[in-house]
Amino acid sequence: MSESIHIKQTIVVRARPDVLYRLALEPKRRAKWDPNLAKAEYEGEGGRLANNSLVRFKFTRRLLGLAFTAKYGQLQAPQRGGWESVRHVGPLEKLTQGWVFKPMPGGTEVTLTVNGKVRYKWVRVPVERVLHNMVATTLLELQRTVDAQGAQLMEDMGRELAEKQKADQKAAKEAAKAAKRKK
Repeated sequence: MSESIHIKQTIVVRARPDVLYRLALEPKRRAKWDPNLAKAEYEGEGGRLANNSLVRFKFTRRLLGLAFTAKYGQLQAPQRGGWESVRHVGPLEKLTQGWVFKPMPGGTEVTLTVNGKVRYKWVRVPVERVLHNMVATTLLELQRTVDAQGAQLMEDMGRELAEKQKADQKAAKEAAKAAKRKK
């Protein structure tokens, strides 16, 4: 009766794999930048990113505000990691998410895979559409989050360079005026 949904998308992000690994898999960090998650936290006291750790996720209202518990697995810092729902998530019997971070020159190739098993055949198409949208926005926001820091750094460096050039030009003008006065 149940049907499977498989979604896999890849982008290249200008950041180190370890930085992306922590951003994507650490629940508190993930909740800060991912527009699809309203809340993400470890279940119980002193939770940490490890295999078999339980995490409570809550989607935003746009994703029906579904709350569920997931168990981390396949964690190999900083190359891969993911989680799988412990019980059903709304119309899904099972929902899994897997991340792969492959270093390459100039950044990291990030692959996000989402698999779901739909409980009812008639709901497959709308759920698949929602999951595709979720994967795309998650990857774009990850890239935007990482590159915003890089963009800010580049902007600051550019501003400092412009100020230095202005100072050099001013010093050259002053030197030219001083040379004229001596004649």
